[in-house]
Amino acid sequence: MRVAVIDLGTNTFNLLIADVRDNTFTVVHAGREVVKLGEKSINENHISEPAYERGINAFAAHARVIKEKGVQVVKAFATSAIREAGNGKQFTARVKEMTGIDIEVIDGEREAELIYLGNRLAIDLGDEPHLIMGIGGGSNEFIIADSKNIYWKKSFKLGVARLLEKFKPEDPITPATEEAVNDYLLEQLKPLTEAIKKYKVRCLVGSSGGFESVVDMVGTVFKKEAVTSAKHSYEIAISDYSSVSHTTIHSTMQEREKMSGLIPMRRDMIVLTYLLIDHVVKNCGIEKIRVSTYALKEGALAEFIVNNC
Repeated sequence: MRVAVIDLGTNTFNLLIADVRDNTFTVVHAGREVVKLGEKSINENHISEPAYERGINAFAAHARVIKEKGVQVVKAFATSAIREAGNGKQFTARVKEMTGIDIEVIDGEREAELIYLGNRLAIDLGDEPHLIMGIGGGSNEFIIADSKNIYWKKSFKLGVARLLEKFKPEDPITPATEEAVNDYLLEQLKPLTEAIKKYKVRCLVGSSGGFESVVDMVGTVFKKEAVTSAKHSYEIAISDYSSVSHTTIHSTMQEREKMSGLIPMRRDMIVLTYLLIDHVVKNCGIEKIRVSTYALKEGALAEFIVNNC
């Protein structure tokens, strides 16, 4: 059976097409369309007209690929930007009318579960609780889990697009704004720090395109491996991460345009991405960082296989 999963994120619409057989899957196609649905209006719970049209065009592009590849089953999931937007239902209705594809708008709890299922495919979590962190544009999902159980999960409206619109960091970010971001995260993430104390987590598992950029940037600076389609998990030394993080946070946009491993769509958000990861590493006692290239779409595929094969 050929199955497509579309993850309608705040910054990108991601498409995964795979052939499912004997409880496993083989990837046929993976694609990404940049949409930035939250640009200029995410904290107003609205998708602006230019972003709305980018989203419609991106979905139409994915729908064409799905048709060309002869997909039999399509699963589409909308996350933070669409679920929070007043015109989100209008968006999903227009997609249905245009392509015939139903979009399931999921809440943060469901999003966290699917992210966990995807990460569990890529990384052996063993019996030790890990903190899985999915960085999005609209929300961030945190899951404390091992290979068999989820012990705690929560979605926070702290996506990098939201933070970017809220704080509007200078170029480069000033110490005052950096402090304001950290104070805000400290207050908002209190439930996370309490959960970390309870479950004594030491390993962070990063799951998102933002974390993949971190792997690529660290790999460039320290001559280590970059993300490839053949590998689904990576480890980053805390010292290497901290060095690249410090340099990036205090960089200008012009400097970031020359940074290897940093794709153009993340140049405006990467400073806040590093501040967010830094906060978790420092305030949660993280001693080890691992990165998974699997996330929601792979988790949705894993769930489909369990339920249908």
